[in-house]
Amino acid sequence: MIFPKRLVLVLVLLAASLPGLTDTASAQIVAIGASNVAGRGVSSSDAWPAQLESMLAAKGRNVHVTNAGISGDTNAGMLARLDSAVPEGTKIVLLDEYGGGWNARRKGQGDQTAELAAIKARLRGRGIRIIPMWWNGALRNYLQPDGIHFTPEGHRLVATKMLPSVSGAIR
Repeated sequence: MIFPKRLVLVLVLLAASLPGLTDTASAQIVAIGASNVAGRGVSSSDAWPAQLESMLAAKGRNVHVTNAGISGDTNAGMLARLDSAVPEGTKIVLLDEYGGGWNARRKGQGDQTAELAAIKARLRGRGIRIIPMWWNGALRNYLQPDGIHFTPEGHRLVATKMLPSVSGAIR
């Protein structure tokens, strides 16, 4: 009965090659915000969401951190795209509470406080845990020449500081 064994092998290999069927991530995490989430000026693997995912994996955490950062985004922009950026099944959102508000103020737009509150309310209404992106004055030592965007080392610092909170939130 060689044929059935081959058929089983082919089906197993086919199933393993299909996206999503073998994804066993225990927690879906989305980082949402502006350019310092997106990783403007650094490679995608150097942006803090990717570094955080690697750090969690090194600790044995089977998670995927989606980078939903968009350079130049505002809180209004994040609110408008929230449902598409944060898909069903998301357990944790890492929220940039500063970049979107800063961009809106710079552009003279919107009520950043109300928009940020609406983002949080919508996420909580969906049962999603919110962890604010770590910010500290120490990050001024890790900026690119534009004086705004983090260097790879700055992104690493953000990921390192967020690691305990995110790791503790994963069930």
